Amino acid sequence: MRKFKKINLMRITGTHFNYYLICHRKLWLFANGINMESTSDLVYEGKLLHETSYPRRSEKYQEIELDGIKIDYYDTKNKVVHELKKSDKHEEAHEWQVKYYLYVLDQNGITGVTGLLEYPRLHKTTEVLLSIPDREVIREMLEKIDTIIHYEQCPERIPKSRCKNCSYFDFCWSGET
Repeated sequence: MRKFKKINLMRITGTHFNYYLICHRKLWLFANGINMESTSDLVYEGKLLHETSYPRRSEKYQEIELDGIKIDYYDTKNKVVHELKKSDKHEEAHEWQVKYYLYVLDQNGITGVTGLLEYPRLHKTTEVLLSIPDREVIREMLEKIDTIIHYEQCPERIPKSRCKNCSYFDFCWSGET
């Protein structure tokens, strides 16, 4: 199997990766220290879902922090990353976030890991695998994320219709006439 050379960029977290796929403005704001998640009811609801959906999971699985990523539930025995989300509205971004976790684990010698994307409220689970072409896409995304993060100015807003449930909504749209 072909190994790719590590990229020496700013520490990119799963959140950076997710935001890149959802909104470049949100990514830039977050990366530049403007964090709206702490005041968002929707983010709090997601954390509550995370804590209550599988109460015994923290006893059974391990938390891993590695190269900027934080995986809340990792099944070391079966080599499975579990990622919980409250809605599948941004499912593609969620899948790539898990693929990014698998990529980082692989880059650190933890091979053969798969992922499970879980939506407890929807009773939906999706298996996530990392292919060789995915690795190249991730490398390209990492370079683009790094470029966006280092823009001198914040990227433009995306259409308001896509922003309604975003924790940055008021920040981006306040003062609109």
